[in-house]
Amino acid sequence: MELHQERSVVTVNYKWFTKNPFRSTYFACLAMAAEMSSGILAMMQVYKRRPKISMLVVKMEANFLKKATGRTYFTCEAGKDFERIVDDCIRMKEARTYIATAIGRNEQQERVAEFYITWSFMVK
Repeated sequence: MELHQERSVVTVNYKWFTKNPFRSTYFACLAMAAEMSSGILAMMQVYKRRPKISMLVVKMEANFLKKATGRTYFTCEAGKDFERIVDDCIRMKEARTYIATAIGRNEQQERVAEFYITWSFMVK
């Protein structure tokens, strides 16, 4: 895993417990890595905020472009967007949603999957 203020990368390995009967990575494993790559950036923005902010995935869409048969790297570059959304949520005292994009690439840098995760933020 790689984590910066604006960007995160989460990997999922291709092993016996992530491999499906079709000799590729289970879609659920890919979805978890995609969610984590965006969620960790969102969590950085709500952690220890006052007032407290709740965050929740309310929708997820995905496009599978190529068989995931090796290590897959999910990158999300929404750190600044999450900061802006959480700031707006606090300032306006209204729920906000944001669609984060997590791109999965294989070791050859080919796109394997695209995930669009809709996060909801609300002042508690």
